[in-house]
Amino acid sequence: MVILVDENDNQVGLMEKIEAHEKALLHRAFSVFVYNKKKQLMLQQRALHKYHSPGLWTNTCCSHQREGESNIEAGKRRLQEEMGFSTELDETISFIYKAPFDNGLTEHELDHILIGYYNENPVPNPDEVANWKWIDLEDLKNDIHKHPEKYTAWFKIIFEKHYQHMLIN
Repeated sequence: MVILVDENDNQVGLMEKIEAHEKALLHRAFSVFVYNKKKQLMLQQRALHKYHSPGLWTNTCCSHQREGESNIEAGKRRLQEEMGFSTELDETISFIYKAPFDNGLTEHELDHILIGYYNENPVPNPDEVANWKWIDLEDLKNDIHKHPEKYTAWFKIIFEKHYQHMLIN
């Protein structure tokens, strides 16, 4: 189930995830960005059997909150499930985006961006993640420009619109 929301992030209902994506209804989501001490971002390559965006590179992890779950709780849960580790997360910005896919589904999300720091190697869940890597933000920016087809739709949107917010002090 995903949490349907209005543009102010007020819950307006619950719906099966696939139905919300078929109907392109606005729902709550989160995207986790984990950095290391070298200011590199941990990317994951989505598992090859995912029902949308299989094999594409994206942020450290992302998913949907459960009813009654805070953004931070959801981010920590999913980070453990996908990447096999936990770390403290901070909420930063949120925004709405809409991204249709070739398979007829559409992501229409109010996405909460969560930032964390970690300096070890993850232990990814192979059901969720095909591969992972650390990457410098400038190298990532250049690669997205040269090879946009290698990245998820939402990640390109986040990166383009909020690159400055992603830079670490």
